[in-house]
Parts: sequence; C-alpha cells; structure tokens
Amino acid sequence: MQRRDVLKLLGSAAAISALPQEALAMLTQATNTAAVRSNALKTLSAHQDATVICIAEMIIPETDTPGAKGAKVNAFIDLLLSEWFEPAETKQFLAGLDQVDTQSRARFSASFVDCSEAQRTELLKELDAAAMHFVRRQKEAAQAAAPPPPMDFFYQMKKLTLASYYTSEIGFAKELGKSIIPPGHAGCAPLAEASK
Repeated sequence: MQRRDVLKLLGSAAAISALPQEALAMLTQATNTAAVRSNALKTLSAHQDATVICIAEMIIPETDTPGAKGAKVNAFIDLLLSEWFEPAETKQFLAGLDQVDTQSRARFSASFVDCSEAQRTELLKELDAAAMHFVRRQKEAAQAAAPPPPMDFFYQMKKLTLASYYTSEIGFAKELGKSIIPPGHAGCAPLAEASK
C-alpha cells in the first residue's frame, strides 16, 4: 500500500477502525517518526503549530490519559503535510487552518489560540457542522457517481487527529488498553490450550 492510498482512505468516510492492517501499520510508523522529530517542524509555522495543537487537544482532550497534545498529534500532521501530502493538498490544508484564524478574528477579534475556551468551542461546533455537511455531500456524490466535493478542513483535521492519536502508544496502549506487542503466542497449540 502506498502513502497516497492511505491518505485516500483517511479522506473517505470510513472509520479509522476499518482501515486495512497495512494502512494502520503505515500510520503507526508515521506516528513514531513524528514523535522522534517533534521539535523539528518542516511545514507548520509556530503559530500554525499552536493552532493545530489547540484544535487537536479540543478534539481529544487530556483526561485520565494524555490527550492529543501529549500524543504529539501536531508533529504527525506536520510530517504528513511535509512528506505524504501533495503540495496542492498541503496548501489546501494550510489555507483551511488559516481560515480558522480568519473566522476567529472576524467574530472574536482574536486569533483562534487567543480566544477563550467558550469562543473556541463555539467556532469548532460550527466547523464540525460544516464537516458533517461535507460527509453527507461526499456520500451523495458517491451514490450519484459524481465528482466528490472539495475536502473540508475540519473533517480532515479530525481524521488526522484520530489517526495520529490512536496509532500512538498513548492512544493505543493507554487509552484503548491494547498491547502493541501481544503478550504471548500459542503457536499451533489446540484451541483449548491456547485459551489457557
């Protein structure tokens, strides 16, 4: 499977849990790579990075386990923008990110990261409603065999946040309680023995 195929799957309405094993493996590898180089952003500016961190943390906040910020979702997104996305797709994502600030300044006279939590929540609810409208349009286009609508920024941001978080050790092991490396392997033992 190629990176383009994985990104195409992420852009579809399919749930992350339905991604093929190979796609999940590639995303996990990207998450691990991003975690290692998290201090060396290639595409996002410092302000864009802060905005991505803020949005991602609102999507998956810290609870009794670390949130999106702790999982370094921003570094994963920067890696994909730098190495996986086509230049036009990167430009489109960054334009969507900048549009969040434009909307925030128009409504609240402050950039998104400088708004109050209530203001940020209000804006993200609107972005989420638009993302859900995009999903409906995407499904209608697929049923009608029509060209898909242009990618919605917040829909893509949510997908990337979820993919990054749940392929990280924090999301996979701490949040879901799953083991990346199985604790044991019974080999060819009879089923009764393997379940002991």
